[in-house]
Amino acid sequence: MDIKTLRYFLAVAREENMTRAAELIHVTQPTLSKQLKGLEEELGKQLFIRHAFHIELTEEGQLLRKRAEDLVTMADKITNEFAAMDDVTGGDIYFGLAESYQIRLLAREIRHFKTMYPNLRYHITSGGTEQVLERLDKGILDFAILVETPDYKKYNVLEFPETDKWGIICPKNHPLAQKESIHVEDLIGLPLFCSEQSWNANIPRWAGNKMNELHLEGSFQLAYNGGIFASEGLGVLLAFDKIIDTSLDSDLTFRPLTPTLENKMYLVWKKFHIFSPIAEKFMMQMQESFLDPSTQIEPRK
Repeated sequence: MDIKTLRYFLAVAREENMTRAAELIHVTQPTLSKQLKGLEEELGKQLFIRHAFHIELTEEGQLLRKRAEDLVTMADKITNEFAAMDDVTGGDIYFGLAESYQIRLLAREIRHFKTMYPNLRYHITSGGTEQVLERLDKGILDFAILVETPDYKKYNVLEFPETDKWGIICPKNHPLAQKESIHVEDLIGLPLFCSEQSWNANIPRWAGNKMNELHLEGSFQLAYNGGIFASEGLGVLLAFDKIIDTSLDSDLTFRPLTPTLENKMYLVWKKFHIFSPIAEKFMMQMQESFLDPSTQIEPRK
């Protein structure tokens, strides 16, 4: 099994069509079919169910897709890192990000960093804590930004200077939009939207013993999608302030929770991780921006 074959497999998995995948990766369809048949023979498993006009992944194919995506990403990361070894003006950095308005602080640091290293290329993956940390632990990512308290024994941690405040997002004509703030009793009996991670880890800190009286109508990885459902009147979204447009031009509004519920945000990276030169320079810049000099972590020699 080689990386090229895995790239072929992923192209077919994405396109769900052999002809389109062959065109996309610039090989003939017979060549592609032969490669995939060889992959199935090597693994001893059927990876595709072939229908008249499309191809469907089997359960084994879905597992391979997840593993292949990680392997191909890691191969690309290694190639980019070695290619950039002698490039003093740039290189590649890989981030995994939670949703937060504080991401603008990271963007600001990257903008400043690019003035010194104009050939910087950065790659962003968004997801929940579990997804992002899995990729960080595998070495696919250099840095992760979390809104859950990290394991300080496993990761180096920089704390962002601000906090994210929780509230509800609902249409401006919703009865809750008339309130200055929202108590847990206001939400009992209403259909609620929230990320599954936050529903289990954050909302119970606020709702306390009334948590079992709240109803999760649906969970969303991205607050933006939850906001669309809320705007259609399907429920009330629990989310951070400032990550969805609730300006005068929007049909949505934000109301804070009472008592206040806040989350800190953290930039983390694996302890003893061997950075590429550009990633190490960025780490040092972030330390200078976020930490008092007396508490900075020593960079690798």
